[in-house]
Amino acid sequence: MDLLEQADPGDLVRRARRDDEDAWNALVTRYSELLWAVARSCRLGDADCADVVQITWLRLIERLDTLHTPEHVGGWLCTTARRESLRLAAARGLPPIQDVPAAAASPHDIVAARESVCAVATALRRLGRPCRNLLRVLALTSRYSEVAAALGMPTGSVGPSRARCLAALRRELAG
Repeated sequence: MDLLEQADPGDLVRRARRDDEDAWNALVTRYSELLWAVARSCRLGDADCADVVQITWLRLIERLDTLHTPEHVGGWLCTTARRESLRLAAARGLPPIQDVPAAAASPHDIVAARESVCAVATALRRLGRPCRNLLRVLALTSRYSEVAAALGMPTGSVGPSRARCLAALRRELAG
């Protein structure tokens, strides 16, 4: 595995700011599939998804030097891709995606939920990149055909791969 594939996202952003082509390529490799999944989750077709992904990378280039928290580049990219996808979906006349309203929670529930999310995020980081990518895309869409397209894998492999990755994630969370 290439060292840049394991590099901290913030380090990759800082290196990309210094015109490090390898760092930029590592960012593109790490996040492009996820950006495609975000666009697909907004019911866009292939050409529109490609446009969203390109626009998202362009927005990063435009703002690379002004990102306040380079470590959160993945979240920034996903947010940007979602906004661009929703904008394009509206321009195409697609019906808006309904957000699920959040239920009121106590401070204790919020802290417990945040701790759970952190534990899962830590366990995900310990998984191999293929499992991380698969589980991230599955979090955005449950349509195996879209997952397969986003990850470049046969549709019939999504279910068994999902089962193996979830089992590995459970082991990480238990250990």
